[in-house]
Amino acid sequence: MVQSGVQRAFGSRLRQALGVALGGQLRALLAGLGVTALLQSSTATALMVGSFAAAGAVALAPALAAMLGANVGTALIVQLLSFDVTAVFPALVLAGVIAFRRATRTRSRDLGRVAIGLGLMLLALHLMLESMAPVEASPTLRALLGMVADQPLPNLLLAAAIAWAAHSSVAAVLFVASLAGSGVVEPQAALAMVVGANLGSALNPLFEAGGDARDRARLRVPLGNLLNRIIGCALALALLPQAVAWLAALDPVPARLVANAHFAFNLATAALALPLLPALARLLTLVLPDRSPDADEGAPRYLDEAALRTPSVALANAAREVLRMADAVEAMLKGSAEAFRGTDRDAARAVARMDDVVDRLHRAVHAYLARVPRESLGDEEGRRLAEIQAFAIALEHAADVVERDLVRHAAKRMRRGLALGPGEAQELAVLHATLLEQLRLAVAVFMLEDAEAARRLVRGKEALRTAERDAAQRLAESGALPAGAGGAASGLLLDAVRDLRRVGAHLASAAHPLLERRGELLPSRLAAEAEPLDAGDPLTEAGEATGRAGPQGCGIT
Repeated sequence: MVQSGVQRAFGSRLRQALGVALGGQLRALLAGLGVTALLQSSTATALMVGSFAAAGAVALAPALAAMLGANVGTALIVQLLSFDVTAVFPALVLAGVIAFRRATRTRSRDLGRVAIGLGLMLLALHLMLESMAPVEASPTLRALLGMVADQPLPNLLLAAAIAWAAHSSVAAVLFVASLAGSGVVEPQAALAMVVGANLGSALNPLFEAGGDARDRARLRVPLGNLLNRIIGCALALALLPQAVAWLAALDPVPARLVANAHFAFNLATAALALPLLPALARLLTLVLPDRSPDADEGAPRYLDEAALRTPSVALANAAREVLRMADAVEAMLKGSAEAFRGTDRDAARAVARMDDVVDRLHRAVHAYLARVPRESLGDEEGRRLAEIQAFAIALEHAADVVERDLVRHAAKRMRRGLALGPGEAQELAVLHATLLEQLRLAVAVFMLEDAEAARRLVRGKEALRTAERDAAQRLAESGALPAGAGGAASGLLLDAVRDLRRVGAHLASAAHPLLERRGELLPSRLAAEAEPLDAGDPLTEAGEATGRAGPQGCGIT
């Protein structure tokens, strides 16, 4: 409840803030700590950070630093929960229920969900301590733990298995604290179990980041985090007797000693590993290289099934895959420009192959988003999901226009041996360059919600409309000339310009939701109080003229 409440209230903003904070190692460490404290889960943070690193949005060293911060964040949670907080959970649950039932704003209701979840967590821990009392008094358990009391490695492996099964180092460490507080385990065995709990919780992100075996780069962050934990475990076991003495001198109470050990282990691991992260990043890049360039371009790379349980991560993955669609559309526009400019028929075939890539990615993105549980989405995340779907559809339609219509006109020019004049060729080149700029603006709107880019995108759409009218005017003027190459070239130019304008319209649709939310775009181009058409209206007169023209007349579409 805590995790879903935080993600609903701050999901996409939390993801954006984390992405911005991952610019430097120290900032990334603090960002990982803060996000983990909010989500109450280092595994969720690991999935989020791993998606950024796999997408190439952040460097690997800051991503590893964020994982060190996430580990410290879980230690701070244990520090808080190790105190007697039984008097707090009724107030948290009550405040959460009131906020959830009475608040009118969605975010207030989500924060009420967070308060209820925190209160239930504290209540569950209190009940767990009471429920463990008979188990802790069990002669069998005491005999079993007594057999391995002086053997740190079995204690470490036992706690690692508990943390892995629970998907939480917090739960495992609190369980160890309960055992230590009741005297079931000695301080040295308890410290070994704390170290094991940290090791076990590092396995979950690694297993959940498996994904496509061909895309091993996504394993870098969880594997690097696991390597840091393994080295920390080795050092902790070597210094175990001294560590027990230091921690007992700080606070001899067994439960507090366990919490302090957990915090000290993660803090020391972060301090020791932080300077070595650039070297570790280079090693991981060497061992787990990027996907080979000749890999199937139409296969999705970032649609990780494990991330579906964390909607903000799943949406980030889907957005990154849509950016691959945008890259393919950009390549298609460049290929179309080349097909009009030269005589290479392979350019048209290359565009057709890229259209297949766009179609496959489009289907994969929509199938992936369909599996995101809608009940776990807040208002903001629901809006983001709709925007991702809409932009993917717009890109797919734009790619279809380029491949089925625009490139077909270029092929027709080559078959007929038509030569565009210098002015016409220059105009097409300028329009292709304009479309490429429109595509980049659409990506900026999609990723950053850039209002200025949205305005430029809409203005560019109108400029393409003007170019289409100019081309139609030139065709009308060339119609007075004898039939020949001039008229055919002008007609071909008009067809091409009209298709480019359609591509621009699909790209401009990315700006509409943002501008409508800002109140900068009217829902319709129609006048609010339009005059009814009468006999003197130009459109009415044109319609009547069309009717008088008979079968040989020219209709208005």
